[in-house]
Amino acid sequence: MIGIVNYNMGNLASVANAFKKIGAKAEIVSDSDKLKNYDKLIFPGVGAFGDAMEHLRETGLDEAMKEYVKSGKFVLGVCLGMQLLFESSEEFGNHKGLGIIPGKVVRFDKKIEKTHKVPHMGWNKMFFQKNTPLFEGLENPYLYFVHSYHAVCEDEYVIGKTLYGYEFVSAVNKDNVFGFQPHPEKSHDAGLKVLQNFVNL
Repeated sequence: MIGIVNYNMGNLASVANAFKKIGAKAEIVSDSDKLKNYDKLIFPGVGAFGDAMEHLRETGLDEAMKEYVKSGKFVLGVCLGMQLLFESSEEFGNHKGLGIIPGKVVRFDKKIEKTHKVPHMGWNKMFFQKNTPLFEGLENPYLYFVHSYHAVCEDEYVIGKTLYGYEFVSAVNKDNVFGFQPHPEKSHDAGLKVLQNFVNL
């Protein structure tokens, strides 16, 4: 059973429906004490980093997530959920993240705004940097993005990059934890394949 972590940030129903489409058992969970009962966790999210961290701290889900990661079970952070895995974000000030993956979250460089709209919204290609089971059966697919901030981290954690004005990190992996900037639930067949691969880990 896959747990979809609910911390009041984002449309969880669309994520749940995506798992239903691929025939996987998933349910929404908001109780920090129950995270440990799930075989895998998906950590989605839409919205502001600081608000999200506040919700996580208020509910105890921040520490529960860290403990879950220590258990060795697989976690997939999506969009804001990926960004929260890092140490900090500069979105609307400086905010401390979960610190599960070394690195930070920054705004797209203002220099690109002469030629590119921010937020980065719509279909774009992900270029795989490493072989990973999460990308099984896919080759540099087009995926759906909606974000104004992106991760910056060491190459050892980077498994996917995307070009938007410049190359930015769009997928990461550290041990049993994966992060995925685009929305798989909005990325049609390619996104569903990523979720299927996550289920199969």
